[in-house]
Amino acid sequence: MLAGVVLCCATACSASSAPSYQNTQNITQVAKQALAEFHTPGMGIGVIKDGKIVALEGVGKRNLALKQAVDENTYFRLASTSKAFTASALAIAIDEFDLSWQTKVTDILPEFQMQDPWVTREFTLLDLLAHRSGLSSGAGDSMLWPEPSGFSRQEIMHNLRYLTPVSSFRSEYAYSNLMFITAGEVVARLYNKPYATVIEEKIFTPLGMECFAGDLTDQALQNVAMSYGHNDSRGIYAIPRNAITGSELVSAAAGGIVCNASNMLKWLKMWLNDGKTEQGESLLSAEQIAFMQRAHTVLPVSQSDQDWDNTVLKSYGLGWRLSDVYGHKVISHTGTLSGYQAYVAMVPDLDLGVVLLNNGSNYGARSAVMQHILKAYIAPQENTDWVQTLKTYQAEREQRYLASSQAPQGTGEVILDPIAYAGDFADQWFGAMYIVSEEDTLRIRSAKMPTLTGTLEPFADHSFVIRWDNQNAASDAFIHFDVNTQRLVTGFSLYPFTDKEKGSHEYSDMYFNKAD
Repeated sequence: MLAGVVLCCATACSASSAPSYQNTQNITQVAKQALAEFHTPGMGIGVIKDGKIVALEGVGKRNLALKQAVDENTYFRLASTSKAFTASALAIAIDEFDLSWQTKVTDILPEFQMQDPWVTREFTLLDLLAHRSGLSSGAGDSMLWPEPSGFSRQEIMHNLRYLTPVSSFRSEYAYSNLMFITAGEVVARLYNKPYATVIEEKIFTPLGMECFAGDLTDQALQNVAMSYGHNDSRGIYAIPRNAITGSELVSAAAGGIVCNASNMLKWLKMWLNDGKTEQGESLLSAEQIAFMQRAHTVLPVSQSDQDWDNTVLKSYGLGWRLSDVYGHKVISHTGTLSGYQAYVAMVPDLDLGVVLLNNGSNYGARSAVMQHILKAYIAPQENTDWVQTLKTYQAEREQRYLASSQAPQGTGEVILDPIAYAGDFADQWFGAMYIVSEEDTLRIRSAKMPTLTGTLEPFADHSFVIRWDNQNAASDAFIHFDVNTQRLVTGFSLYPFTDKEKGSHEYSDMYFNKAD
């Protein structure tokens, strides 16, 4: 059904029985404007209202080189909107195995270990999903991205013990992909089956969803969206490293599931139908739905939340974010991966669900279209141009960033002969990094993450700047070498290429010792 479908005609519905839907008639037009403005090739769009499909279509291209269009069955990576599937699988398992959300993780995964022994002992299934581990936001993500990752899920879980907390346990919100991967392994251990098989058997099959937490079928691969990025110098360009090739990702439980707009509406319909399938069977109990959609961790309310949505409170449930928008409870989650953007939202009291999947790297496209659709139902009196609003918002943020940032300045020379810094180095959890001299240039590569290759440019003293070969995969970084009294290099640390002091960053818990 196309986006222009109107739910009620003037003779069939009174103004008192339903809000105005006139703004939903130009979803396609708004989507096209958003794709053009935010340099995004294509988008899959689905809207369900009162149990019926209101809009289901594809806009734009899934593959620019092949000039292939997006349709409602085009597959995209769900990125972090995958988390709700993992949370649901865990909720189902808790009921089936007579557990509780307060069950200790070590009761199921004895090998689970955080840096603090007390935290290890106290860590519950609920803690895995509530983003309150005490680690910094995104801690350990360097084991997941840039794809392809050379880390196994067992290695990722093992390495949790090396990550240093930045706050006390359960005291602050800090987003964690690694905890959702661990939750996926809890599910796998309980059922004694791979995570992808559990998701298939417990969720996809009962709901009739042709989606994938594991390997894709050959048929599905015939209609997948290529991943794209954009910058001013290159324009829109493909990101092959994140493309859907058919293989399962190690990050599936946190952000690696693949689905399309058509099947995602089946997922939303279940949530809006009290956890029941089309056949009336209960997939999720009412108690579990209520618990998953309850506030577990408080989130900050931004100025834009207040200005755009009249939001007073925000929180994280389990696999979902919760907020009030013009007095309505909105349950949503976004997904962000280089080359793919997702946005899923529900408004239970309006029996409304929306899914947006696109193959670009700018959140403006999904945000503008989602605001347009939600406000048509929640605040039909509003006539904001959301494409222009997001464009202005991003421009202002960019100007503030440029005004506050300054590229670090060095001498362009290092103390030792550059060849002295070459060698094999290793961190206890991230693994080996190799620095070699190639035609009077130092090159670096990671043993575990094949995309991490780059060139070392002298900065000052014993420091270089790493210019990664794939600038879309990783931002430039400092590499600071340590030298002993014999003027021999003993190891190095990494730091973001910035003039600002950062107490926590993606390299915080890494130190690479030189091999003997």
